[in-house]
Amino acid sequence: MSPLLLATLCVGALYGWVAWRLHRAPGDASVRWLLPLALAGHGALLYHAVLGQGDLRLGFGSSVSTVLWLTALAYWLASRGAPLARLQAWVSGLAAMSVLGMAVFSASHTIPNSQALALRAHLVVAFLAYGLLAVAALHAVLMTMLEKQLHRGGLPQSGAPPLLTLEAMLFRTIGAGFVLLTLTVFSGVFFSEALFGTPLQFNHKTVLAMLSWLVFGGLLAGRHFRGWRGRTALVWTITGFSLLLLAYLGTQFVLEVLLGR
Repeated sequence: MSPLLLATLCVGALYGWVAWRLHRAPGDASVRWLLPLALAGHGALLYHAVLGQGDLRLGFGSSVSTVLWLTALAYWLASRGAPLARLQAWVSGLAAMSVLGMAVFSASHTIPNSQALALRAHLVVAFLAYGLLAVAALHAVLMTMLEKQLHRGGLPQSGAPPLLTLEAMLFRTIGAGFVLLTLTVFSGVFFSEALFGTPLQFNHKTVLAMLSWLVFGGLLAGRHFRGWRGRTALVWTITGFSLLLLAYLGTQFVLEVLLGR
């Protein structure tokens, strides 16, 4: 077994243990040091996959894993205790699968003009936007589940924060993610030739990204002017993230995994 594969399995196992312990015992003290260890190992694997050969290389597996690493990191920074334990368990489980997925979907390609600082900054901002809006989408999914449970007369899940707390976190996260998404979309639109070496092409990836930006912008405007909340906010959040997911990761999956390009 190669050292890289062994490290991948170890990081995946750490995430898996954290997810299981958070699900069974949200206050388990071992999570406090195992989760940072898993995040550090995950970050090292991503550095090796993306920057380990000198240039900038990305593929479907490493892109998905980067988004989920940033999502797990955001949750770890947001809360060190039980209030977000159920969400952290979900994210840790997804991060475990993404780490193992890097070994399965290992194909990657060199990003043209990857030595340019502006392009690297653009990609960092884009991945941060993905990570924050993935956090928002997970919040929306959990809120939908809790809302249905309350309507059926059930008690909130153990380890889940109150709906009002989740709603406040949801809009703060969407606000930050929307700022980063705005920078990503408009830098790509107006500086495409400088960043990527080619003029802007209005392909499905560009159109879906702009539609996602419009959805999140419309949601924030509706929240500010009309007081949108509850189911309306959840539907708009999940729709916006689905469009964003299809814009880049969906495109990568079709081209690299299904078509083998």
